[in-house]
Amino acid sequence: PELKDLSSSMTTSEMAKEIEELKKDCESYTEKLERMKSATNHVTPEEKEKVCSEQKLYCRETPLSLQATELLDAILEGYPKSKKQFFEEVGIETDEEHNVVLPAAL
Repeated sequence: PELKDLSSSMTTSEMAKEIEELKKDCESYTEKLERMKSATNHVTPEEKEKVCSEQKLYCRETPLSLQATELLDAILEGYPKSKKQFFEEVGIETDEEHNVVLPAAL
């Protein structure tokens, strides 16, 4: 078992290369962090307000979407075809079809 461990482990030169790569990565991340810290006002107050108001609008619409889903489920109880077929016939597009994920409220 000890031979197996030793043969599968990295050599000294491989470790040195790995350390150098990690140091380079660390330096690049440090530079990126410094650039981010030194930048001021990434987003203007107007842009922030616009994004916040849009987010609030979408969060208000979420309960409506849930109500619509409950209503459609009630309709589908007596519908002879599948839910997917019903949505295609009526022309309903769901969030899941478009991989939409609503963010959490602020």
